[in-house]
Order: sequence, then structure tokens, then C-alpha cells
Amino acid sequence: MNILQTADIRELFKGGAINLKNNSAYIDSLNVFPVPDGDTGTNMNLTVTSSVKEMDAVTEDRMDLVCEAFARGALKGARGNSGVILSQIFKGMSQVMSEYAEVTTKIFARALKNGSNAAYDVVTHPKEGTILTVIRLVSDYALKISTKKKDFIEFFDLLLVKGEEVVKSTPEMLPVLKKAGVVDAGGKGLLTILYGMSNVLKGVPMQELSPAEAGQEKGEDLFDAPDVHDLDDIKFAYCTEFFIINMKKKTTLSDIDKLRDKLNNIGDCVIVVGDLTLVKVHVHTNNPDKALGYALMLGELDKPKIENMLEQNRALKKSREERKEEVKPVSLVSICNGEGIKRIFTELRVDKILEGGQTMNPSVADIVGLVDSTGSDTVYILPNNSNIVLAAEQARELTKAKLVVIATKNIPQGITAAINFNPEASEEENVEMMRRAIRSVKSAQVTRAVRDTEMDGFDLHNGDVIGIYDRIVAKGDSVNEVAREVVAKMVTDETAAISLYYGAGLEASVAEELQAVLQDEYPFHDVMVYEGGQQHYFYYISVE
Repeated sequence: MNILQTADIRELFKGGAINLKNNSAYIDSLNVFPVPDGDTGTNMNLTVTSSVKEMDAVTEDRMDLVCEAFARGALKGARGNSGVILSQIFKGMSQVMSEYAEVTTKIFARALKNGSNAAYDVVTHPKEGTILTVIRLVSDYALKISTKKKDFIEFFDLLLVKGEEVVKSTPEMLPVLKKAGVVDAGGKGLLTILYGMSNVLKGVPMQELSPAEAGQEKGEDLFDAPDVHDLDDIKFAYCTEFFIINMKKKTTLSDIDKLRDKLNNIGDCVIVVGDLTLVKVHVHTNNPDKALGYALMLGELDKPKIENMLEQNRALKKSREERKEEVKPVSLVSICNGEGIKRIFTELRVDKILEGGQTMNPSVADIVGLVDSTGSDTVYILPNNSNIVLAAEQARELTKAKLVVIATKNIPQGITAAINFNPEASEEENVEMMRRAIRSVKSAQVTRAVRDTEMDGFDLHNGDVIGIYDRIVAKGDSVNEVAREVVAKMVTDETAAISLYYGAGLEASVAEELQAVLQDEYPFHDVMVYEGGQQHYFYYISVE
């Protein structure tokens, strides 16, 4: 098999998705930290599931549309850092393969390399020994062998041998993996996708699971949601959106720039992004016919959408009158779980809350939906989890509002940031105040180990209660005793307040007992206890 047609590429992507789903639980188990947030396989699976869903919606037998849909679906469904990085790999691969009606091993190797470059571009400080290392070394090897190996089956056989070699070496590149005795979960997930593709080429059967089994979520499609605009003062009546595809041979990048200038002359809110493979256009104008006409001079139209904003305005005014609701110019949104935690954020004037956190990272599309639902021009978001920050950053590309990401990595940081948020302050002032506040708070968690391992000087067993303060600092059988040990490492002469947020697995009386003990031990500190209701964690602890 020396040539892959569009139908083959579809099956290749589907095979990778099925194999990833069938092995996602194993990939989850490779999580380095022995806490219940080992969701790399789940995040990658949900990302690829979204890709396949988007790809299946393409009925035309065209390589560019299929690849672009797969990449677009990955970005929409990207969850966690592993999902976002994977979406960028698919984006880079799509850019190369979309240029051809047929794919050879040389083209596929170039696509892998472009995917590697796109993935590295999205990570500020890439670490060796991760999925980034795997895609880089595998793609480099793919380029090397593609000049001699024309047959895809032989090509993939060699690629998988190289991939296994790289994945097995990740513990030597990243000491934390070596200590935990595991390979990188993201790298293993990527290799699992490549194995699925190879299985398709060889005709090895893989059981395709139902959407419910595959974790496919129901809900409104991000790109089917109605556009949200400031409709109170409309100068241009028609919101016009479309893609330009199949550019004419004479079309140049300069022509795309000229299109932007032409649209600015007949409307406002102009967005023209893309290159000679695909351009997305958005404009508010009174002459949508002219906008479409200008675009036809460059190429073909795809997915045109024209909305009457005057009619939308009438409906919006009626809705506001019925609900007596006014859209804020600036909103604050948060991602968290636990009824108590949600209640705290609501009391701190957080406008919208998205369910999410450990083991349930929301997708980029979920975050965009949350942000757009506020109707605000500017939205500040508190991810409250290090594995959600990157997805929030990626949501900037899709949301209609100006999205300001305050990179809170845990709930105490999020609460502190919310306390210091001022909707009337400038963006610069808010960012400075909230980031300064985050730096002043010490955060820790008490949970259970979910597997046997050795880490941070502790011999851990499944079920041990562990305390985490930047690293594992305590273990034992008693939740409150471990929490006491953790607090002892956090309190200093400069601190004055201890806050305990107890989870769904604890009774209030147990948390109050700990509060009393800590108040006796630290009489010059204010010790406060709150119902958090969070899953998986007995306590979130904050010391300020």
C-alpha cells in the first residue's frame, strides 16, 4: 500500500481513535503522581472522539475537508494538557495532508513533523521525556525512512519500533518518571494511536465501541451555537461568516490582506484569518452579497452563514425585559467541582461556574461555551487546575469575548484570586492584583494514593492517605493526622490564617475536630473550615 486516499485517511484516524479508547484506562494508570487525577488517557480519548465526530460530519470525499475537520474537532474537544498538545499535532498534520489528494509515506512523514512543530509552539517550556519528545523523535525518524520505505505497512512497522524505543526511554529523560517506574502517559497515548492506524492498514480488527461507551458527550455543538454580538447599537445589520476553500491558482497571500481591507470598507468586526489552504471570514455588514462576491474572487465558499442582527436584537430586548437581566461588560468565571466550592465562588461574585477539575477536565469547547454564555466583552477565567490552564489558553482562539486567563492551579489560589477581583478595575490592575494574591497563598491537598510506588522518599501503597504540598510531604492512615503534618510544614511566623475545605468523603464533625486541634496548636492563627464537597480530595488546605 503506497498511496492513501481520503477514505483510507478517514479509516486511519478512526483506527487510532478506537485503539486509544480501548487502552485509555491503561494510559490513565501511567500517571506519574499517585493521586486520583490520572486522566491522560481519558483526556486524549475525548479529544480524538471529538475529532472523529467532526470528521464524520464531512460527507464529501475530499482530503482537505476531512483533515481540516479532524483537526478542528480535536481543538473543539481538547481536554487537559495532553489533549491540547494532541490537538496541535493533528492541526499540524492536517495542514500538510490537506494540500494533497493522495498521501504517500513522504507526505505522511512531513505531516508528522509539522505536527511536532505545532505542538512545540504551544508549550512555553517543553520538557524532554514527554509526548513532545515522542512526536519529535518519531517524526524525525519518519522523514529519514520515508525516502526508502514507500509501503505504508513497512513504514509503520519501523515507525512503531522507533516509537516503542522512544517511549521506553522517557524515564531516562524525565527523573520523575523513573522514580515512579512508568513511561510517559502522553507519549504512550500517541504511540497507541499510531498502533491503531497500523492495525487498520494490516486489517487487524478492533472493536468499535458505542458513543456512550467511548465517553462521547452530548450537548450543543460549539459551531452550531448562535453567534453572540453587542446588539444594542447596530450599524451593520447582517453578521456574515464563511470559509474560503480551494483557492484559485492566481490567489496570493496579498489578496487575503486586500480582502480584509475591502471588508473593512463595507462593515466592521472584520476577522480574516488563514492561509492559501483555508480562510475563515467574519464581518458585520449591510451588504453580505458584496462580502461573498469579494470572497468568490479568491476561491470557493464553504459553510456560509448570514444572520439578521436586527431581528436578534428584537429577540434579545424581549428576553431581557422578560428576565430583567443585563449583560455585564466584564465577567469572572470559574472551573471547579463540589457544591460547597461552587457556593464559595458564587458568594465571591463569580458570574458563571463550569463543572470540572481532577479526573473531569472540561474541553476547549466547554470553556468557550462557558465564556460566551456570559455575553460579556471581557471575561476573566480561573481554571483552578494545572491541567486545565492550557485548554483555557487555547479557548482564546475560539471565544467571542476577550478572554483573560488567570492561571490558578488549585482551588485555594482560585478563591484568593476571586477575592482580589475588581470588575471596575482595568485589565492590567486586575491581572497584577490577582497574580500577586496567588503568589501569597500556600496550597496543599490531602488525598489517597491510588497505586503502589516510591516517590519523594515515601514507600506508598494503594489506599495510603497522603499530603501534598508541592510534593508529597506526609503519609499515614489518619486523614486528620496527615493534614496536621502538612499544615506544620506550611505555617511560619509570617502566616496568619489557615483555611480547610473538606471534601465529599468527610463529615463536618471530622473537619471541625481538625479545626479545634489546629487552633490549639496555632493560637495566633485564624483557623477556618468550609464545606467544599469536592471529589477525591479529603482536604484542600490554604495558609496565608
